Amino acid sequence: MKPFFSIVVVCLDAGGKLRTTLQSVMSQDFQEYEIVVKDGGSGDGSLAFVEEAGRELAGRSVTGEKPEIVLLSCKDRGIYDAMNQAMEKARGKYVYFLNCGDVFRDAHVLSRVAKEAEKHSEERGIYYGNIYERRTGQTVCSNPCLNAFGCYRNVPCHQACFYDRQLLLAHPFRTEYRVRADYEQFLWCFFKGNAALHYMDGVIADYEGGGFSESEENRKLSAAEHREIVRQYMSLQQIFRYRLLLLVSLAPLRSRLARSHLTAGLYNKIKSGIYGKQR
Repeated sequence: MKPFFSIVVVCLDAGGKLRTTLQSVMSQDFQEYEIVVKDGGSGDGSLAFVEEAGRELAGRSVTGEKPEIVLLSCKDRGIYDAMNQAMEKARGKYVYFLNCGDVFRDAHVLSRVAKEAEKHSEERGIYYGNIYERRTGQTVCSNPCLNAFGCYRNVPCHQACFYDRQLLLAHPFRTEYRVRADYEQFLWCFFKGNAALHYMDGVIADYEGGGFSESEENRKLSAAEHREIVRQYMSLQQIFRYRLLLLVSLAPLRSRLARSHLTAGLYNKIKSGIYGKQR
């Protein structure tokens, strides 16, 4: 019997962060899952945590299928190539990517998502919620009513999203994008993949923040990739209109407010209120 969820953890010399993330998954009260650990060739001894997790799962006595852990250790060309490799190995109906150091918000996340997904079992869906960013100490709310403009501005990060695996198989992450491949994949799902989007009002994961895509250099690369990607899915007229809307709504200033420890709380509170009125 195939698992309901495949939880993908990509790692390379992650140290104790790998153990923390694996323990977070294994604490879930919903048991129909597998963990797929995609390792790029760690030499720090952290893969011992995978063996430890495997022994713990094997020793559990649960009704029905036992959770499993699968280790895929091979070279890759970066995080998105690693995610593609893991996705091909995964067997679950829904795939979720959890970075090393990130954890589920509580022990009931998979139960809540499974309950919602079972209501729409005939759809190829993406189920998404909010994340808690430890770097700023704030809950970051996802847009509950995504439209084309919402997709232009930003989409939920992958730590907030559970994907129907068929969507990922139909359009894997494009590895030529170093920072925005998950953004491009989401736009494909929205504009071409006929994905049904289901927002769940709650925090999915505690997100470490301050990662690869958030360095100053990679913010510039992110902006360049964003410009290239949106041209593939939106008309020039749309792009011009959306850029103008962001300009008059002070988007650059709002981004700085969202990243600052001093102002992130107030900014996210206002943002949450606006999104709450949309639902």
